[in-house]
Amino acid sequence: MNSGHVKIFDTTLRDGEQAPGCSMTLGEKLKISRALTDLNVDIIEAGFPAASPGDFNSVKEIADQNLGPIICGLARCNEDDINKAFNAVKSSENHRIHVFVATSSIHREYKLKMAKEEIIKNAVSSISLAKSLCDDIEFSPEDASRTELSYLAEVVSAAIEAGATTVNIPDTVGYTVPDEFDRVFRYLKNNVKNIEKITLSVHCHDDLGMAVANSLAAVKAGARQIECTINGIGERAGNCSLEEIVMAIKTRKEHFNLDTNIKSERLYPTSRMVASVTGIQIPRNKAIVGENAFAHEAGIHQHGMLQHSSTYEIMKPEDIGISKSNLVLGKHSGRHAFRKRVEELGFEADDDKINSAFIEFKNLADAKKDIYDGDIEALIMNIDTSIGGPWTLKSLEINSLSGEPSNAKVSLIDEKGTVYSKSMSASGPVEAAFSAIKKITEVNLTLKKFDLHSPTIGSDAQGEVTVNVEHEGQSYRGSGTSVDIVEAGSRAYLGVINRIIRREKQGIKSAPQNNNIHRAPI
Repeated sequence: MNSGHVKIFDTTLRDGEQAPGCSMTLGEKLKISRALTDLNVDIIEAGFPAASPGDFNSVKEIADQNLGPIICGLARCNEDDINKAFNAVKSSENHRIHVFVATSSIHREYKLKMAKEEIIKNAVSSISLAKSLCDDIEFSPEDASRTELSYLAEVVSAAIEAGATTVNIPDTVGYTVPDEFDRVFRYLKNNVKNIEKITLSVHCHDDLGMAVANSLAAVKAGARQIECTINGIGERAGNCSLEEIVMAIKTRKEHFNLDTNIKSERLYPTSRMVASVTGIQIPRNKAIVGENAFAHEAGIHQHGMLQHSSTYEIMKPEDIGISKSNLVLGKHSGRHAFRKRVEELGFEADDDKINSAFIEFKNLADAKKDIYDGDIEALIMNIDTSIGGPWTLKSLEINSLSGEPSNAKVSLIDEKGTVYSKSMSASGPVEAAFSAIKKITEVNLTLKKFDLHSPTIGSDAQGEVTVNVEHEGQSYRGSGTSVDIVEAGSRAYLGVINRIIRREKQGIKSAPQNNNIHRAPI
């Protein structure tokens, strides 16, 4: 292996999904796994197969696609977890089992209640079992950054001897700082026999805002695999952000003298897709992919930019997949131009999706003056949720007066083409519209969260609404877009209802989302 190459291990589908509110459907996971493949990540950690039957099935479905990257399944150091992980990933030509056990004194005493020797014995037997099933084995000593260095070296040595091909050093609770983490990796490099024969990996959490900095420190000290997530999503404050770590290595190549296989022009569309799927919007000031990342408002900055972009831009927008020309299409644009722009923005779209999205595009062009890239992205990412449902929104009429109840008349069309209408009153227009939809569909949802985001600029910009709801004790998420905020919310709400009805017709009963029982905290 070229010592100048760093593997990118993406754990969006495993660690990223553990963030509250980020649970994904199988279809969403498959969509993201294809996007990660297009991004050219080296390893996809597809999930934690022992966590639930749903997790097992989703990992297996991703492995069955045989996409190209190594497909990895996580397992605790026990026989049942390891067998489930192997059975979930084995259909992929490139597959890996990732086993972990905690090693820090606080975890040994309070969580595991195991002695040092027991933990090493457990790790060795588990790695040996995994190795008998699969050649590619990764081992993680959980909470490594708070583990005594001498003991950590002993654990890593035993793991390598047992057959681990990758050893990951996680900062599980985001506790370490860069110079301290540098010392950890250099100590291991100097004190662990045969460490040069395996890949050293790093997995950092962002509790103190240093996940990227700590990961880069580890890389400078010899790590050649970085574990990260799209948009840095993950438990608590999140994980090392894939787009930030990749662009840091690319932008400062002369400093790190390293490279990755990542196709950086795919970063922005992948980031937007994950934000849409999870409902976790990207902060405006987020590095690399935030709306303000390439915006220059201060006069002195604008003057410098006009003279030469490098005065205030260390990266080009095109490098991460942002178009130079944001204003792209108008009401007279044809289907061919629309499809070409969708493809340039990095989205997969078959004929059915293009046809549906083009109809929505024409409707949008009639409603607003200018169409931006963000509008196209919102249309494409939303079209999946509007296809295949028994109910379609035909019309929405709202009457609202300050200080008075709001009235909503909603008309829906069922799969047979029959129109159903209902009028309801409530304290606000959104509540009134949702109440009317519930009455027509007879699906009772409890709204838990209503998030509004604008993907573009201007007073006529689209509203992108994400709703989190509960139905019979289970959590669901839906999204919708429109220049009318109430309509956007109604589309999101109706999208959830359609999904519930489809699942019930198929006889599927999914487990509650974000089940914490089997979370893997590395």
